[in-house]
Amino acid sequence: MSGAIFRDAWGIPHLRADGARELARLQGLVTARDRGWQIEVERHRAQGSSASFLGAGELSWDVLVRRARIADTARRCFARLEERDPETADWIRAYVTGVNEGLDGHDAPEFARAGVLPGRWEPWTPLAVWLSTHLLFAGFPAKLWRDHAAARLGADAVGLFATDGPGTSGSNGWLVTGERTVTGQGVIAGDPHRFIEDPGVYQQIRLSCPEFDVVGLAVPGVPGIAHFGHTGTVAWAITNAMADYQDLYRERLRRTGAGIEALGPDGVWRRAARHTETVEVAGEDPVEVEVVETERGPVVIGGPEGLDGGVPESGGPPLAVALRYPPRVTGDLGFGALLPLLRARGVADVDRAADLWAEPVNVLLAADTEGG
Repeated sequence: MSGAIFRDAWGIPHLRADGARELARLQGLVTARDRGWQIEVERHRAQGSSASFLGAGELSWDVLVRRARIADTARRCFARLEERDPETADWIRAYVTGVNEGLDGHDAPEFARAGVLPGRWEPWTPLAVWLSTHLLFAGFPAKLWRDHAAARLGADAVGLFATDGPGTSGSNGWLVTGERTVTGQGVIAGDPHRFIEDPGVYQQIRLSCPEFDVVGLAVPGVPGIAHFGHTGTVAWAITNAMADYQDLYRERLRRTGAGIEALGPDGVWRRAARHTETVEVAGEDPVEVEVVETERGPVVIGGPEGLDGGVPESGGPPLAVALRYPPRVTGDLGFGALLPLLRARGVADVDRAADLWAEPVNVLLAADTEGG
């Protein structure tokens, strides 16, 4: 197997290899070389260890991802992928091999200033990075905000702040068919609704091998081209759908001699999973985090002693809040769609690949050379 890395006048990497696996290794290698500090920060954020070198300002995030079980969920999803789609799992392993090669001896000045060295990526790390990148990109933060606003201002006041109602609805995802263009080709536009980030969450890249030749925007730390790509015969673009695919549950928890129990909807107390983890904080003492998971999901706010922040409660055992999100339940993150997208030749191929997506929920538009 062999491969080569070319850069155009704008410095955009064009990768060529004899096969998809070697191409994935090259993508990991060039991503680590170009975005080494960025992807290492994302790796630490995904496993809840960013405060160890970025300081106490990152502690709240590290606690959240530990309690939400992001790294453990990524491990579960990769294990399931190995069982059901070994080709994709092996392709991801090749990408991780390239990342580790590119990080070995990386001399980005940020590492020296932070006093850290690049770590080692595991096969499940790209899945954890994907989960971490999208954790707050769904509905649960807005649900918490609406609940807070209603508690302080009353239920009727929530509508005054709404930005997703009939009067404000719209889409940045557009498709113009070839019948309406000078070239006869379809034109598509998407908008991932990302926050302003520096460096950006996307990386321009071209991936070429005998199976496919794709140009688009990759997510650093994740193989392939997920959201915006063009294979020469078909192109696709996403717009975040702001879909409601996360559920929050008010939990009643209590400590027992054997651990922690959660009150179920049937009125029966059942044992909850519990363990502790230690978060290292640069310049400060380590922080011990209690991780609790009920049958509904991981507890992300509060615990057996009640909600964080001293929120008033009335009657009964103290409240906590659990988060239920699809990959934690199904063990599927949708990475089985990544190779089919690269191999797509027409809209039908993109549609079949889209059926494999699990999270996040996006509006995906595609157009091919037939103008559809």
